[in-house]
Amino acid sequence: MLVLGIETSCDETGVALYDSEKGLLGHCLYSQIALHSEYGGVVPELASRDHVRKLLPLVDELLSECKLTKHDIEGIAYTKGPGLVGALMVGACTGRALAMALDVPALGVHHMEGHLLAPMLEEAPPNFPFVALLVSGGHTQLVRVDGIGKYRLLGESLDDAAGEAFDKAAKMLDLDYPGGPMIAKLAELSKAKPGEKARFTFPRPMTDRPGVDFSFSGLKTFTLNTVAKHAQANGLPDDQTCADIASAFQEAVVDTLVIKCRRALTQEHLNTLVIAGGVSANTRLRERLESALKKVQSTVFYARHEFCTDNGAMIAYAGCQRLVAQQQEGLAINVTPRWPLDELSPIDGSNAQPS
Repeated sequence: MLVLGIETSCDETGVALYDSEKGLLGHCLYSQIALHSEYGGVVPELASRDHVRKLLPLVDELLSECKLTKHDIEGIAYTKGPGLVGALMVGACTGRALAMALDVPALGVHHMEGHLLAPMLEEAPPNFPFVALLVSGGHTQLVRVDGIGKYRLLGESLDDAAGEAFDKAAKMLDLDYPGGPMIAKLAELSKAKPGEKARFTFPRPMTDRPGVDFSFSGLKTFTLNTVAKHAQANGLPDDQTCADIASAFQEAVVDTLVIKCRRALTQEHLNTLVIAGGVSANTRLRERLESALKKVQSTVFYARHEFCTDNGAMIAYAGCQRLVAQQQEGLAINVTPRWPLDELSPIDGSNAQPS
């Protein structure tokens, strides 16, 4: 089955074509970062309007690159939620309209299931069961995964997600949006050499108590106080101090995530971890997880960088698995801005690996 995937949950317009026998045929992505950067974050109304402008031209571009036509499409998958309601409606309405015009089945996909399954697009995908760390702009969750749709939430952030914490820390240091890559880039300028104690030591929230839930609001406050303590006349610390603060902040977030991941693997008696979502592209996080898990004979899997942030390929893949399993929805156009992952229905036989 050839499935068109559509992703419009936030500030990226993504489309992709996934064939159940041949795999991923192609994908196109348009990012709205430049549009929203001057506001320091996503403006929902602007995001929705930009999806309207860019979505159908991207579909045409993708079909042209793959030397296919709309009539070759056998199913359509679009992001149903979670996300910004206006942005979700653009993808849902477009996907439903195309499906009706082409007389093919359509299905709304859970955005975080797409992220969770993105590593399945790689040549060496993980085997079920595994623990997944989902870290994106709005989510930080640890989930036990026994198959497609077979999810059990182990822990989540009680306040800000890790991605949100990165964005807010970046604002404190007068860095551009999105904050994660900016913090990581600035942290590289910290002068602490290997073996030396870092200039600042930030707290590792909730690591001194049992469980695998997260909390980053206290770390955010600690960062704000540190910036204020070292601020100069312009309201910011000097350049080197900003770099040291960025490094200390990043290390605190990474340490917290690593500690909780190891704890979750031990708790579930598993040795495979998948990290997915925008924050999973953080090089320092990947390095630390690989090093920490190697010591306990565990393995970490993740998608290539282009599939860590929002993209159509993950939606096309997740949607294809469900459409092939005869799951589809009626004609009504529904989106679900808030949608718990563990409410999804399982796919029978989903322990089988993709071809």
